[in-house]
Amino acid sequence: MTAKLVTATIALAISMFACEGSLARDRILIVGSSTVFPFSAAVAESFGKSSGHKTPVVESTGTGGGIAMFCSGSGPSTPDIANASRRMKASEHARCSANGVTPMEVVIGYDGIVLANSRSGPVFEVTREQVFLALAEKVPGKNGEAANTNARWSDIDPSLPDEEIEVFGPPPTSGTRDAFEELVMDVGCASAGLKDQASCSRLRNDGAFVEAGENDNLIVGKLEANPVTVGIFGFSFLDQNADQIRGAAIEGVEPTFENIASGSYPISRPLYFYVKKEHLGEIPGLADYVLEFVSEAAWGDDGYLATKGLIPLKPGDRANVAQKITPALAAYR
Repeated sequence: MTAKLVTATIALAISMFACEGSLARDRILIVGSSTVFPFSAAVAESFGKSSGHKTPVVESTGTGGGIAMFCSGSGPSTPDIANASRRMKASEHARCSANGVTPMEVVIGYDGIVLANSRSGPVFEVTREQVFLALAEKVPGKNGEAANTNARWSDIDPSLPDEEIEVFGPPPTSGTRDAFEELVMDVGCASAGLKDQASCSRLRNDGAFVEAGENDNLIVGKLEANPVTVGIFGFSFLDQNADQIRGAAIEGVEPTFENIASGSYPISRPLYFYVKKEHLGEIPGLADYVLEFVSEAAWGDDGYLATKGLIPLKPGDRANVAQKITPALAAYR
């Protein structure tokens, strides 16, 4: 996705949220991570049915795009919550502060980043070094680094499928892309011995890696159409489509709920959302929505979000998060 298209997408989302008059609206507006989207949407649906408030509007704009809208200021044309599949960056906090926005951080659980393909295709078992050698723009060469000419997975290692490398993944605006670069590309780069660490996260642009936008469901559809194509997305999309696609084992560990929860799966990360404190008390139901999300019925070990693929925080960690935010929200209920 080009920067121009990202900007247009964000502008369109903002225009959808605009309303006339005072700050008060009749529903909550949520933007951000495509990975957090199904969890946020599930809470929004439950909240709409049980709270007496209208069901919140949830838009999947990508972590970066969502935070950009969230931090742009306060008022009816700005969202109340930004979902994020990574922690807000220092530069984003600075932008929020400059625009008079105070974000309240809520850690909601964990997620694994998976590489998956159709169940009718070959079985992939890869290391992070092999993934780096498949997707990096530059790889180790005789004189330091060289352009990546690996065309097939078997070019990297004969034990890998003898299939063309074609991987659909998230764009730069995505928190999943940020986490993938940090947890896979940087680690694989170090393992491969590339000395120029600045090259580690630069993905090739010769067709082997394809930016597929913020809609992970579209990636799942592409995998069904071409069984040898690999997709990169959050575990919840694998979990919800397990009858059609399978996740690749990473360094011998399968991407399962249990393995991500235990920490044994190598590519996992925490998930977040950020609440705009300036909108608490102004937007009907905002505090109650947050409390619904952090209720045991939602994010607990047996909560309805676990059935959507969210890996719960440990009970003690959930209690700490709830104890931290509940007093700040109580005055606005």
